[in-house]
Amino acid sequence: MEAYKFEIIKTVIIVIVYAVTKLVSKRIIGKVGARFRYQSGRMKISNKIVNILLMIVLTISLIIIWGVDQSKLLIFLSTILSILGVAFFAQWSIISNITSTLIIFFNHPIKIGDSLTIMDKDYPVEGTLSDIGIFFVTIKTKEGKKITLPSNVFMQKMIKKEKAI
Repeated sequence: MEAYKFEIIKTVIIVIVYAVTKLVSKRIIGKVGARFRYQSGRMKISNKIVNILLMIVLTISLIIIWGVDQSKLLIFLSTILSILGVAFFAQWSIISNITSTLIIFFNHPIKIGDSLTIMDKDYPVEGTLSDIGIFFVTIKTKEGKKITLPSNVFMQKMIKKEKAI
């Protein structure tokens, strides 16, 4: 335990800095969002992105502090990335959904909170866009039910925007 005293202290400091940074970034995103009147959904997604980036920085910092053998770490990461690469490219719909999500989030006329009607002849959907996830779009119907659609399917449908809530 005595041999790892400095690593433990550095780890505690890094975790505290992470927690404080996470809180401060959430407040900053909230203030900027309120100032520029961004939708709450955009701020929620922005918080998710910042949290993921902070978690990556925390993980890298802990790896450096604890002196993980870089060659073993490189082998581990390359294995994980190879598995993910095969999984992603074996299933093109995953990449299509991620790309569609980015397009919906940044460039689609329908935003979180908008009332909409998906004009599908077999299964029309009417409700409010409640969330844009990485792979799915969630629509809350007037009856309170939640319907999830893959992002790429949402992009392909003809949608009628009713009004913003």
